[in-house]
Amino acid sequence: MKRILIAEDEDAIRDFVVINLKRVGYEVVDVPDGEQAVQVFEESGGDFDVVVLDVMMPGLDGFEVCERIRAASNSIGIIMLSAKSQEMDKVRGLMTGADDYITKPFSPSELVARVDAIYRRVSLAKAVPAVEDEVSSGPFVLNSKSRTLTKNGKPVDLTQVEFQIMEFFIKNPNTALERSAILEQVWGSNYYGDVKIVDVNIRRLRMKIEEEPSNPQYLQTVWGFGYKWAV
Repeated sequence: MKRILIAEDEDAIRDFVVINLKRVGYEVVDVPDGEQAVQVFEESGGDFDVVVLDVMMPGLDGFEVCERIRAASNSIGIIMLSAKSQEMDKVRGLMTGADDYITKPFSPSELVARVDAIYRRVSLAKAVPAVEDEVSSGPFVLNSKSRTLTKNGKPVDLTQVEFQIMEFFIKNPNTALERSAILEQVWGSNYYGDVKIVDVNIRRLRMKIEEEPSNPQYLQTVWGFGYKWAV
């Protein structure tokens, strides 16, 4: 069963989300605040595929809940909901470990499409390929079977979005990849959101893999176009 946890303090919005996700086959657990979200998540042993978090909740806000859940699991999908459209709110949500960000108001079709996209990514991570698929690139080794990345033999903790981005780059070395191409490869051709989500994830990745994130050696910017993996 596709399990999803919803944390939203506005009853009308929470009911709207629950109804539409149940309609397309998700098993939904919903709570009205951050504390209960963390409690339910921990009591279940993290047994959810996707978590949808409202940013502005009483007590623990969505950012704090996101950080706690992401610290417990790199594989779970996390989507942030907020009425705010300011760039910094989106960036903060993504930098705390969210995979996607939806600005209210949103349509049922947008909600379902975004959740489905995250769920497919999580499902892919759980599926184990029959053959070991390991690719080396400089000090990095990417393993598609275990969905892991190491640098100089040491593991790099990646979310599933970050892993897919790294996989795309490492399998296309020294190739300038347009932002829109990265977006389509990782988030899918029907993604509703902003292409800037690519930039935020690149920033987050650089903090994990580069010695000097502000002067990247591997994930280099191709100005006015996108990025390339330099090896």
